[in-house]
Amino acid sequence: MGAGRARPSRPAPTLGCMTAEPTALSAGERPSGPEEIPWAMQLVVLRDKHAMAREVDVCEAAARAVVGLLDDERCAPGGPWYAAVRRWVDGGRIRKLVRRADGKRWDDVQALPGVLVTQDGPDGFGPARVRALPPGPVRPLPRALAKLQVSGTSFPPERVSSSADALAIVEATPLERITSGKLAAQCAHAAQRLYETADEARRASWRADGFRVEVRWPGPDEWAARPRPVSIVDAGFTELDGPAETARALWRSEP
Repeated sequence: MGAGRARPSRPAPTLGCMTAEPTALSAGERPSGPEEIPWAMQLVVLRDKHAMAREVDVCEAAARAVVGLLDDERCAPGGPWYAAVRRWVDGGRIRKLVRRADGKRWDDVQALPGVLVTQDGPDGFGPARVRALPPGPVRPLPRALAKLQVSGTSFPPERVSSSADALAIVEATPLERITSGKLAAQCAHAAQRLYETADEARRASWRADGFRVEVRWPGPDEWAARPRPVSIVDAGFTELDGPAETARALWRSEP
């Protein structure tokens, strides 16, 4: 689903699982050193055709799952995920791949280490369920992951969030056509960068709120007129035709 570049507005603090240094690489650039096999954080989303989740809920659940994983004590120094997250972040990219699963394939993924977020939808829609896994090389993959598809993941394009009181806001571009899977990755990139630039008091408040986010789609005029503290630029190697800003993030308390 590509990787992201952020432009935070304040110095980056030291986190439990990483030192949050904003990367200077664009969304698809390679780090300067050779790396034979790229690393990525894998996200698996439940796609139940009998109870489809809304696109907005999938994007919000993906953002929550990623931030929840990075905040997890297993990412702290000495924890079992610390080295993997450290390598992923230090590589200069925050690549994420969103895969879809249902039925037994979804059940099989639950045996893998990670963080699961379930976000209920309104009447008429199923819950959004996303499992974020610790970063690792994109190949070889555990069998439960390798058989899951990445491209073409779509959900009903319902875009009215039920999280209008969330502390964090992610804005999705109104200028590009993006599949639900890629959009979920871009929203997760933005939420990750917002977490990295937050001080401990802000992170503690967000943690107490379950890392909820409100995903919005501003109109083109608002998008052009109001830059945000965090901005994600995708390099355009997959769905987009060239580099494009895909998502932004801010705190609700910010103007």
